[in-house]
Amino acid sequence: MEVPVGGTAIVILLALILVALVVLIVVLLRRRSGPAPAAPAPPRDPFAAEDQAAGDPRTLKAGDMVEYLGTRYFVRGSLRLREGGFTWSEHLLDADTAEGGKVWVSVEEDPDLEVVWWTEYDIGDLTPGERTVVVEGVEYRRDEHGTADYTSEGTTGVGVQGRVEYVDYEGPRGKYLSFEQYGGGPWEAGLGERVPTGSMTIYPGSGG
Repeated sequence: MEVPVGGTAIVILLALILVALVVLIVVLLRRRSGPAPAAPAPPRDPFAAEDQAAGDPRTLKAGDMVEYLGTRYFVRGSLRLREGGFTWSEHLLDADTAEGGKVWVSVEEDPDLEVVWWTEYDIGDLTPGERTVVVEGVEYRRDEHGTADYTSEGTTGVGVQGRVEYVDYEGPRGKYLSFEQYGGGPWEAGLGERVPTGSMTIYPGSGG
């Protein structure tokens, strides 16, 4: 029995439709089973301990080396300070590259990490009694005043432990002025500048 010509066309058409449906189903299944798009990376702390390129200022200690603005300094000693539940650190750097003046770097979290580079300043008759102080043409406003307990590690120029009174002033564009008085002695002062993130490299000492 012969199949009508029209019937043959219908069979071919149905076969093509079936093939197209199979191809479409295969494509859809492959798309569903493909890898999910990667989630965006979470924000990363550039000073995290695992970042070997910059190091972590929060772990600084005597014997470490610091590179900043193209110059390397050795950490001679560290002060660990506490006032109530708040703690911070100050580190004395090798003064040989600073023309005899003391260079310090302070590290604190309040709550964000803040690293400040300090250079010794001869205050003369200047005292931290005023709410506003002008030094070298820069105006600083008093920000904090308190007394902290400290312990000393390595070479710092102060006792193993004691108390320090401080008066901090803040200026424009990340500039600071700080007065410190250890054990009732004379006031000492330093001018500070905030260290930009990633601009300081830390090399742990052999004891790290």
